[in-house]
Parts: sequence; C-alpha cells; structure tokens
Amino acid sequence: MRKREIVSVFDMLKIGVGPSSSHTLGPWRAAQRWIAELKQKEIFQAVENIHIDLYGSLSLTGKGHATDVATVLGLCGHDPVTMDISIINSEIEKIKAQKILKLNGEKEINFTWETNVKFNRKFLEFHPNGMTFRAQLDNGKKTASSFYSIGGGFVVKKERKNAKKQMQNFKGFPFPIEKATELQEYCKAENKRISDIVLENEKSLRSEEEIDSGLRKIWNVMLESMYIGCHTEGTLPGGLNVKRRAFEMHQRLIQEGNYDSPEEWIEVIRNTEVKFREILKWVSCFALSVNEVNASLGRVVTAPTNGSAGTVPAVMMYYMVIENHNATFEDLKRFMLVAGEIGSLFKKGATISAAMGGCQAEIGVSSAMAAAGLTELLGGSPEQVLMAAEISMEHHLGLTCDPIGGLVQVPCIERNAMGAIKAINAAEMALESDASKAKVPLDKVIETMWETAKDMNSKYKETSEGGLAVKVNMSDC
Repeated sequence: MRKREIVSVFDMLKIGVGPSSSHTLGPWRAAQRWIAELKQKEIFQAVENIHIDLYGSLSLTGKGHATDVATVLGLCGHDPVTMDISIINSEIEKIKAQKILKLNGEKEINFTWETNVKFNRKFLEFHPNGMTFRAQLDNGKKTASSFYSIGGGFVVKKERKNAKKQMQNFKGFPFPIEKATELQEYCKAENKRISDIVLENEKSLRSEEEIDSGLRKIWNVMLESMYIGCHTEGTLPGGLNVKRRAFEMHQRLIQEGNYDSPEEWIEVIRNTEVKFREILKWVSCFALSVNEVNASLGRVVTAPTNGSAGTVPAVMMYYMVIENHNATFEDLKRFMLVAGEIGSLFKKGATISAAMGGCQAEIGVSSAMAAAGLTELLGGSPEQVLMAAEISMEHHLGLTCDPIGGLVQVPCIERNAMGAIKAINAAEMALESDASKAKVPLDKVIETMWETAKDMNSKYKETSEGGLAVKVNMSDC
C-alpha cells in the first residue's frame, strides 16, 4: 500500500539548475539538508573534513549530470534558485585548484576533489539514486547521513518520521486527492474545473497572492529559458559536441522580428503568420531551447523533472502565441495548476524518476501534464482533461532512459520536442472524444506505467549501460 503524500504544484514545478532534477537538483538539496542537520546537532563547527559517496545511478551517470558539482555547490552554501549560474565553473575550478571547500560559506576545510568525492557503482537498496555524506569531527568522532534523490528534485531519507504529520496535513486538504477518479468526482460534485479544485487545495497551504507570485516566478523562468535557448548558439558542453539547434531554427522562424525583451519577443511571434508545418517547428524550437539551456547548467523549471523541462513550457507557449493571442497570466495559472496536479498523480501512483521507471517517468509524465493543461484551456471538460493525460502517457509507456555518455543531450533534448507534439495531439483527440466512454481510465495507465517500470531491465533506467548509450560510441560523436 503506497503512502498518501502532500504534493503541491510548487513541488512539481520547481526552479533549479540543470542538467538533471534527480542527479543535480536533488543532490544539491541533499547537501543543503545535511548542512542543516549538522547545525541542528550543533556539530557544524566541529567538522574537520568531509567525504561524499554517490551510489547507483548517481554514480553511473553522475559525471555527465554534474552530480559532484551540484553536491559541492550545495555544501558551499549556494542555492540553485538564486545562485549566479555564470560563476559555477569558476567556483568549482577554485575549489579544485586550492583544495579548500568553504562549508556553507562559513568554515574552510581541506578538500581534494578526486578523493573526497567517490563514485560507487553499488546500488543502495532503498532507491537507485543514493548518496551518503560523512564527516570527521575535531574530537575524532564521525557522523554520516544518507539521502535519496527520488526524481523531480525530491529528496528523502529512508526513514519517514514525518509520515503521520503528512497524513494529517493531507486530511486537512479541502479536496484530498490520491487518484484521478477522486479528482473527477470532486469536479462533478462541486461543478468546478480541475484548476479550481487544485487552487482550493493550494490555498490551504499559502495565500492566493503567494500562489500567484510563485507561479509568476515559475513562468518567468520558463520564458527566460526559452528566450536564452533561442538566442544562444554554439556547442553544448560534455564532450558529445552536440550543436545547439534552437538558435538557427529560431532565426529561420522569426525572420526580421525586432524586440528587446522576452515579453516583446512573444508579441513578435504572435504577429508572425504561422502555417501548420511551422507550428510544429515553433513548438519543437521552444522545447529544444529549454533543454539546451538545461544541458548547459542553466536555470530551468522541473516539469516534472529537469530532463523533461521543455515539454510543458513549449505547450504553454503554443497556446499563448498560436492558439490564443489574448492569453493572460490567468490562463497560464490554470495551465500550471492542472499540469501540476496531473504530475502529482503520477508521482503518488508510480514515479517521476528515470532511475526508477525509465524515460516514461519523465517525458511521458511531462507530456501528460502538458496535454491536460492545454485541454482545460481549450475548453475541455474534467473528463476530457484526464483523457488527454491518459492518451499522452499511453503512447510513452515503456520509453527507456539511455543517455549517451550519461549526458542529458542525446536522445533527451529531442524527446522534449516529441513529448510536446504528442501532448498537443492528445489534447485535440480528447476534445473530439466522448470522454465518458473512455476505454482506458487515467488511473489504469498510471498503474500500468508503474508495473512497466518495475518490469523494465535496470540497464534502461538512467545507467548509460543499455540502448543508445552502448550502441553509440562517444568518440564517434
């Protein structure tokens, strides 16, 4: 029996630094939590040296996902939401050269990168993404703490001491939701849209002003990542020599448009005559741009993960600049509320971790989230919204995670574009259907996704030990 858990829209849509929510953002947050533990135990000042052990998938693809970099940045006291990402490389180079780490920005300790960070191929039992922080104190004693990055930037410890409190909070929701059928029943009983039900739950956690402010920040980061990706040329880091494609694609699409800001950019695109084939190109361009930024240690929004960060904003932009030129923040707010709730259903009933479920858990979920959000904005009923999510995931079932070189470049970036196109198609099919006669309920496809995840060979779960990762040689790229 899976435990009920509180999952907010702001849990599913998090601002962070790429390239991976489970391999970068999660370890970064884990490092911050460990620092907090040391301070709570009043032993922070006694720390003389530290050691980081990365296990399983964090080890196998950790270097390509900058897991070691993210972990050290967290230990240094940097925050992924606010850090000036332009100084990441210089900060890391300084630590490596000086062999000194300033713990939480307060206490200098000796730190040799090659020996103080260890990549262990061993998998810990609780989750494939495990890490252990160890410290030796000035009195000779030692302390250690293990964390697990379970996808989407979520970090847990094996013990769930707050499970009872979480359950109490869950019961305090005006509309506690564990399954899609429950969400649908609430909509019917209250005669409300899905976004209305989700908003009421969010309002039990924070004020509507805080909700609006938080969602605006999320949208601004999404927009900025698309804008930066469309205006940055060159080659992505990591050794694969992958050329950025969004820049040239955008140049051909935008033609002679003049603008000085992301907001003006949107208006130029809105006023551009777009044919069907160009719609596909624009959507793909938006998705590619975000994930090229993500692959460059840029700032993006997990939706529900960094590796799938481009799908939701690409479909949101599609609605704004192609479907509805008069779209407002209220439209984007409804989209994000619906998308976040759909993502939470998958997290509760299955997984959003590629290390647990393959890429169906990332791109599949992001596509379902985007399809649901778009369907509500296009006037779909709650039943049609859920049907769109189901259709989208149904056609991602079994998708493996086999990143070449452990990097989020091939095939990951392109998959965001494909996920966005599938989301739009799923929304259109749902809108043309009688959802009351749907053959496959969303809850069933979530259950199927989880069963598929458990049956999938481990080498296809973000290890770079199967599929494209072994068929394509990095030296040939």
